[in-house]
Amino acid sequence: MSSYRKERINDAVAQELSIALRAARDPVLAAAFVSVTRAEVAADLKNAKIFVSFLSGEEKEVLTALKRAAGMLRRHLATTLNLRITPELLFVSDRSLAHGAHIASLLNQIHEDDKRIAAERERAGAASEE
Repeated sequence: MSSYRKERINDAVAQELSIALRAARDPVLAAAFVSVTRAEVAADLKNAKIFVSFLSGEEKEVLTALKRAAGMLRRHLATTLNLRITPELLFVSDRSLAHGAHIASLLNQIHEDDKRIAAERERAGAASEE
């Protein structure tokens, strides 16, 4: 399968699953604000790894709810996408957003520390000139 076609399938699966998750009636999924960050469909179309992020709820609880909803989500994919085979769905928690936020906070902290150190040096320099 060409890489262009595979990327199109990955994007289509992620987009359709996002739509289907908004319509899911599971209270755990609704409360967690689950979003699909990306999908990786195997070349033979038999399996798909779906990366999800969520704002609230415990990881194990949300992944269990997604596993329960996998049949409904797969059925949605089968009816909306024109694929030979509808892949089995495996849900994986995507921690990249949380990791990125953590790195951003560390960079902010470093920036604030640099400002504080520069201000202290200016005060020390002004005090030594007097």
